[in-house]
Amino acid sequence: MEIIVGKTAGFCYGVKRAVEGAEKEVESNKKNIYCLGEIVHNKDVVKGLENKGIEFIDDIDSYKNDINTTKIKETVKESKEEKRLIIRAHGIPKETYKKAKENNFQIIDYTCPNVLKIHQIAEEKKDDHYIILFGNINHPENIGTISYCGKNYSIIEEKEDIEKALKELEKSSLKKLLIISQTTYSIEKFKEYSKLIQEQLENKNIEIEIRNTICKATEIRQKETEDISKKVECMIIIGGKNSSNTKKLYEIAKKYCKRAILIENKDQIDLKEIENVKKIGIMAGASTPDEKIKEVINIIEKI
Repeated sequence: MEIIVGKTAGFCYGVKRAVEGAEKEVESNKKNIYCLGEIVHNKDVVKGLENKGIEFIDDIDSYKNDINTTKIKETVKESKEEKRLIIRAHGIPKETYKKAKENNFQIIDYTCPNVLKIHQIAEEKKDDHYIILFGNINHPENIGTISYCGKNYSIIEEKEDIEKALKELEKSSLKKLLIISQTTYSIEKFKEYSKLIQEQLENKNIEIEIRNTICKATEIRQKETEDISKKVECMIIIGGKNSSNTKKLYEIAKKYCKRAILIENKDQIDLKEIENVKKIGIMAGASTPDEKIKEVINIIEKI
């Protein structure tokens, strides 16, 4: 069996920075360390950091509610150290920064620089532009970005969302449109939908500014997934089931390879699915640690 492993598989810069930063934080400060949401969309990574002492909270309000529980009450009472709050790579809404400070958290910000750039672009344009953001409305990254978009914005995830967004643009009476994207959005969809919007606004006297804010690493990873998928009989994508970038890789793999499999770790491999495969491809999402990729490769090599 020939195995082709993607060169870009595994942690991206933003995820690596956040995870390594969190590990250093917990090594030097053993108590009162919290992380707002999953630091990355990978259960194994989150569980590992929990075991080292980081407590994950859904939001600042949930922390305030939990403060009444015996466990946290005792922790805060015993330690004179200040509470430290890790901001994950996806970023947070700007009002959450204010809320964290009001609750006396010291903020340790590991928001990906690419995400911060999108926030800056949106805030600069929000007063005189209608903003279209490509991505999933419920994704943590976009929840943060929305807070910088002002009141005139729409989220587009699929083609059918375009019509509604353009109606909202028309209602706003704004003559300038900014198009931006979630960092892990499909580059193929970004190009296709941007072109459709341009065509539909061709005679509407709307000034359109398109900013491709998809992370370059995401773009390269998607292209490599496509290339490998065209060469193999089976494509395995490794990553969290709730990871946006991993889902995009799986969609690409399904499009170009007859047999595509999405797993989170080696325990989910069904050996019967791949026992007669002569050429297999492996790609991993940006939240997948190297050791998880190696474990999958080791299992396959034993066949």
